[in-house]
Amino acid sequence: MREASKNRKTKETDITVKLNIDGSGESKIKSGIGFLDHMLELFAFWGHFDLEVTTNEADLKVDIHHTNEDLGIVLGQAFKEALGDKAGINRLGSMSVPMEDVTANVAVDISGRGSFKLNLGGQSGPLGIPQSQDGYDMKYAEHFFEAFAKQLGMNLNIKIDNPNKDLHATLEPVFKALGKALDIATQIDPRRKGIPSTKGVID
Repeated sequence: MREASKNRKTKETDITVKLNIDGSGESKIKSGIGFLDHMLELFAFWGHFDLEVTTNEADLKVDIHHTNEDLGIVLGQAFKEALGDKAGINRLGSMSVPMEDVTANVAVDISGRGSFKLNLGGQSGPLGIPQSQDGYDMKYAEHFFEAFAKQLGMNLNIKIDNPNKDLHATLEPVFKALGKALDIATQIDPRRKGIPSTKGVID
């Protein structure tokens, strides 16, 4: 079982993440940010990851920035630890998921070189820029994805076709697609006897 438990405690937050990559999609998520909790539940369910998030301390009375970003950091660290030397994994994964007029396209490469790119349908999309929901908006999602990708060492590209003014309708297919793409990338290919890199190592 590829599992990890990571904790990050700063002067602003105290967050613990428990992860089982080879799980059944069960989740127990209490970050203090309701909208993000729901998105991560979708991510875990569609990725078949068992995921537990506990926020013991957060400066939510100020804003959600630190908790949101720090959760991305800890989640990335948990995946990196659980994957170990990454021997045998597919490494690459991609998925497209629609929701109403929106289609999220997510591609990942667990290369050891963390990067993140978001494309909102070229510009803002015909339906407009997604609006804030319950204090959560696209900038927070971008911060979360960037922190997650960099800590995991994952190249993460997200393209959203027809982004909706409804943030929920825009981000729900993204988190579902990310779960599916990462599930594909982390699965073991029985034909791969070593680390999936011509260099022989993934940092």
